[in-house]
Order: sequence, then C-alpha cells, then structure tokens
Amino acid sequence: MAEETPQEQLRGRTKRFALRVIRLYRSLPKGGEAQVLGKQVLRSGTSVGANYRAACRARSRPEWLAKMGIVTEEADESVYWMELLVEAEIVKQKQLEGLLQEARELTAIFTAAVDTGRKNL
Repeated sequence: MAEETPQEQLRGRTKRFALRVIRLYRSLPKGGEAQVLGKQVLRSGTSVGANYRAACRARSRPEWLAKMGIVTEEADESVYWMELLVEAEIVKQKQLEGLLQEARELTAIFTAAVDTGRKNL
C-alpha cells in the first residue's frame, strides 16, 4: 500500500477536524449565545477542510496562495470562536483542549505553508 502524501494527510486531518467541530456543535446547549457562537465555529471549522480541498485544485501559485490564505483565516477563526466558548463559560476548557490544540496546529501549518509559498513566488 502506498504511503499517503502530505497533501492527502492534511485532507484527512482537516476532514476529521470538521467532524470534531460538528460533534462539538451538537453538544452545545440549545439556545442563546451557545448556539450563536456554535454556528460560527461550525461554519469556520467545516470551512477549513472544504477550502483546503479547493486550494489543492488551484490552477496557479497565486490562486493557491489566495485559497490557502482563506484556509489559514478559517482555522484561526475557529480558534477564536472556541476560545470565546471557553471564556464565556459555555464549554469547559478541558473539554475543548484537544480540539483547540488541533485548530492551533492547523493554523500554524497553513501559516507556514503560505509564508513559504510567498517566498517561493
């Protein structure tokens, strides 16, 4: 069996991230600010993988950079909404530690990729 490419690994990782975000959303209290913040993290968290897939299909380096910029923004936005869920005391920090860590790691990976891509342009 052939080993996965880094691109395939990230496609899988971003999809697993989206699924974890969906489960987080489902676990939130039904109503009020929990649902408002939850919908925001649901949108940004599921958008990471979708936009990464689009970036993988870019037709040029500038298009790839633009799409990867969106991926980076969505990953970072996911961190923001999750931090708000914790700081607003809607979700306990311990409950979100792993998901927040993954969001931060994805943000760092995509930030580094964009920075490298810009230098190589």
